[in-house]
Amino acid sequence: MTARVGVIVFPGSNCELDARVAFSALGAEVEMIWHAGTSLPEVDLVVLPGGFAHGDYLRTGALARFSPVMDRVRDHALRGGLVLGICNGFQILCEAGMLPGALRKNNGLKFLCRWVDLRVDNNDTAFTSRAEQGQVLRIPINHFEGNWYAEPAVVDRLRENNQIVLRYVDNPNGSVDDVAGICNESRNVFGLMPHPERACEQLLGSDDGIVLLGSLLDHVTDRAGVAG
Repeated sequence: MTARVGVIVFPGSNCELDARVAFSALGAEVEMIWHAGTSLPEVDLVVLPGGFAHGDYLRTGALARFSPVMDRVRDHALRGGLVLGICNGFQILCEAGMLPGALRKNNGLKFLCRWVDLRVDNNDTAFTSRAEQGQVLRIPINHFEGNWYAEPAVVDRLRENNQIVLRYVDNPNGSVDDVAGICNESRNVFGLMPHPERACEQLLGSDDGIVLLGSLLDHVTDRAGVAG
C-alpha cells in the first residue's frame, strides 16, 4: 500500500516543498492542501509544515489555528488519523489545542539555525517505531520561538503518560524538561520543533530524519495490513 500524505499550505509556509520531497522520496503519494479549503482529501497523514503562517502575526500559530482546513484536521485526528506538526506546525497544533503547552521565544532571544542532537525517549509511537529507545538523532532546528512551556501539572501528566517523545540532548532554546517533541494522549498527533524533512540525505549532513518519517509510513502500511 502507498501511504497518502496531505501537506497543509498556509500563507507564509516555507517548508511545504521540503516535506513533499522527503515523503515522496520515501514512496508516499503527497498532495498539497491550501489552508482555506473546507475539506480534506482521503489521506493517511496530515502534515503541518514549518514556516511563518500568516507572518506569525499576534504570535506563532495564532491566526493559522482559525484556517478553515483546521476543523477538518481536528476531525481527521479524532478519527484516529495521523497528524504531524513540524516547527511552525507544532506551534499551530498547540494554539489549536491539539497538543498541550505553548512555544515561547528562545532563551537569549536569538533565532537558532543549527544541528542538534535529539534523544528518543518513547519509541512506542507511530512516529518513532524505527528508533531504539534512547537513540540519538541528528536533526536541524530553525526557529525563534521554539521554547516549549507548560504548567508543572501539565508537564507531570505528560511524563506520566510518556507523551514526551523527543528531548534535546543539549537544550538550545530553554524548553521545559528539554522537550523537543510531544504527542497527544491518543498518540496519533505529534509535534516537534526540529525539521526531520531536512535530514533525509547524508549529503545534507544527516539522514536521521528518515527514522521519524519512515516510522509514520510503516505505521500506515501496518495498519492497512491489519485492516485488510
